[in-house]
Amino acid sequence: MNFTYSRFFISLNWTTLVFIYLVVIAGSFVRITGAGMGCPDWPKCFGQYIPPTDEKVLPPDYKDIYASKRGKKIERFANFLEKIGFSDVAEKMRNDKTMLIEQDFNAKKTWTEYINRLFGVLAGFGVLFIFVAVIRKYRSKKMVLLATSNLVILVIQAWFGSIVVATNLVPWTITLHLFLALVIIILQLLLVIEVSGSQSKKLIATSKIKSFVWIVLIITFVQLFLGTQVRESIDFLVKQGYSRQYWVNHLGVPFFIHRSFSWIVLIGMGYMFWLNKKSENLKIISTAFYLLILEILTGVLLAYADMPGLVQTSHLLFATVLFGVLFTAAIRFGKREVLNP
Repeated sequence: MNFTYSRFFISLNWTTLVFIYLVVIAGSFVRITGAGMGCPDWPKCFGQYIPPTDEKVLPPDYKDIYASKRGKKIERFANFLEKIGFSDVAEKMRNDKTMLIEQDFNAKKTWTEYINRLFGVLAGFGVLFIFVAVIRKYRSKKMVLLATSNLVILVIQAWFGSIVVATNLVPWTITLHLFLALVIIILQLLLVIEVSGSQSKKLIATSKIKSFVWIVLIITFVQLFLGTQVRESIDFLVKQGYSRQYWVNHLGVPFFIHRSFSWIVLIGMGYMFWLNKKSENLKIISTAFYLLILEILTGVLLAYADMPGLVQTSHLLFATVLFGVLFTAAIRFGKREVLNP
């Protein structure tokens, strides 16, 4: 069944994709500023939909109150993990008393985390509105499956966001949080590709370019998770009192694999860029190549220069956008009409 999608619906899908990316980037900014626990509860912030700006409005024992609530939520989550076979992880969570440590109120951190959540709400409404529009007007099997899956994963992501807060930012929960975010990006990209397909120019990529797109896409996906492992190691080193100048020497195997994979991606993308310029000259390939250069540049600055935290956010931004561009290319190259953004 073929639909002619309205301009509003196409714009809604693109806008929702932008907000999803903003959530990922805002989350990175929250992490580098240490604002992840700026709101000790979820979905409200200090029990309010609009958080306070002064500690004086909070009860004197607010730390004990939220520590108690956190303990109950951790116990419920630990019980859930036991039921699905992760007894060791559940027991480790129960015995980790650092999860119950409450931070002092900090207005800047509270509002940084609050803005991150606002982006999440806007992205959530976008996904919900798309689902409603699909059910009411564009009810093809593919669109219903994509819109429903995206809404379900988003609800799971929202629930897991509360777990991330409850466990006081345990590293593995942050990694899983990123994985769910990438799944949402993939589903939203598929929706964007579907509704924008009729506006695409007819371009065909060579078999070599198609193959290299998939190879680089898969390595980029792995790189994103290696990057989270490196970030987890940095968080640990910071807690141990290591300054930035000593990070590289203590980051371990994930960092060196992450760095080595960057060279593999660069070689593969460089060859694909050369093939593209030689034959097809597709803009989407050139865009991916330039994004990779920016990502590698920010990675070098992070590893060897005393750069501000915003470089970390830029590094994640370029990596996730590169992933999205490559995924779009991989999907569109499998069709007769190929997107040429």
